[in-house]
Amino acid sequence: MTTKQIAPALRTVAIAAIALTLSGCATFSKDGGLDAVSSMTTERIGQDIRLQRPASSDATAQPELAELLKQPLSADGAVRVALLNNQGLRASLLELGVAEADLVQAGRMANPSFSFGRMSGGGETEIERSVMFDLVGLLTIPLRRDIESRRFEGAKLVAATDAVRLAANTRKAWFNAVAAAQSAKYAEQVREAAQASAELATRMAKVGNLSALDQAREQAFSAEATAQLARARHNATAAREQLTRLLGVWGTNAAFQLPDRLPELPGAPREPANIESLAMQQRLDVQLAKLNAHATARALGLTKATRFVNVLDAGYVNSSKSGSPRENGYEIELALPLFDWGGARTAKAEALYMQAVQRTADTAITARSQVREAYSAYRTSYDVARHYRDEIVPLRKKISEETLLRYNGMLMSVFELLADARAQINGVNAAIEAQRDYWIADTDLQAAINGSGGSTLSLAGAAAPEAAAEH
Repeated sequence: MTTKQIAPALRTVAIAAIALTLSGCATFSKDGGLDAVSSMTTERIGQDIRLQRPASSDATAQPELAELLKQPLSADGAVRVALLNNQGLRASLLELGVAEADLVQAGRMANPSFSFGRMSGGGETEIERSVMFDLVGLLTIPLRRDIESRRFEGAKLVAATDAVRLAANTRKAWFNAVAAAQSAKYAEQVREAAQASAELATRMAKVGNLSALDQAREQAFSAEATAQLARARHNATAAREQLTRLLGVWGTNAAFQLPDRLPELPGAPREPANIESLAMQQRLDVQLAKLNAHATARALGLTKATRFVNVLDAGYVNSSKSGSPRENGYEIELALPLFDWGGARTAKAEALYMQAVQRTADTAITARSQVREAYSAYRTSYDVARHYRDEIVPLRKKISEETLLRYNGMLMSVFELLADARAQINGVNAAIEAQRDYWIADTDLQAAINGSGGSTLSLAGAAAPEAAAEH
């Protein structure tokens, strides 16, 4: 083939390669995948998410954040603050940019390589120049783009999972913080009652109307009530700080206010209906497992496509010698599969695919089990909380009223009256815990259906309130 015949052919190949490359080039999207993530979170928790760019300095989020924090923070308000302000969520959302950059990179052809050689001797100089292109990389651009596109979709699912998980954790932390503050207030009432009882016992012992044993019992109970109050206050502080960390606030913003009481129970519990099938449709971890299996299958196709030939370079070469006309031509570099026929790489890819399939099945089975467990905890906690509200607390109140009537009629001692007051407060504390457990179980159920979590609630029996007043 002459030089005149080679040059047009090379030009044709170069033009075709450039056209194919430009047609497959990927560009960065305007939202970086955040709109899709925000849509998924809105469907599941009713709130969108935003990622503030460095140039904005969070200016757009500050007015909304200040408005939320200047009034007592509700559970939904706490979730909103966390979605706007949690730094860990922001770091997770920035992973979208990494995945999209890989997608764009996969749609671009590798840079050509240029080589230059010069040899001289015997009064002659020879110069060789070549430009090489990666043809295998060019031909596999569509397949590589498809694989990276699936990985980008997976990054969106991971980011949405993190946002939904943060919302659930924030909501549970809010319920814990409000309940702990309520319990601390009741623990303070217990201590006040115990101190009054101990002081009265001391006065009665001085005039000989109370034995030393009864006086010691009252003083011991007062000391225990003081210790219980200290623990309750610490638990309230710890629960509040956990919520503060999830909200991502500090400084003056950490002085947010919480309501005095937990929300009331709903009129009736929700029915199980088709929660398993709904979980299969909504669970983000199930969707991610399916996507990973498809991506692995596509990667297997790429491995098989490049099993025998994974290095194929072609390019333009010219050579010039002293006193001779320039010589033009082309060069092809091909890796010969003499020692490695690609069987090991293909076997590895197939094993990875089967591994992804089995993990998808395991994820689906786990999700079904978790949603059933979460509903059991939800329904049990609702029934227990309603039992405390409708049965135990009214009975305690009635007992307290009858005790007060007997005390006024001088049919009961003051110590029996104080013991009954302590028992009533302990019963109310148990009711607070039952109410808190219901709302946490409700959050866990939502996470089991829409997110990627199961029930974290362990229902333990409360100590009998009479034990505290047994003396």
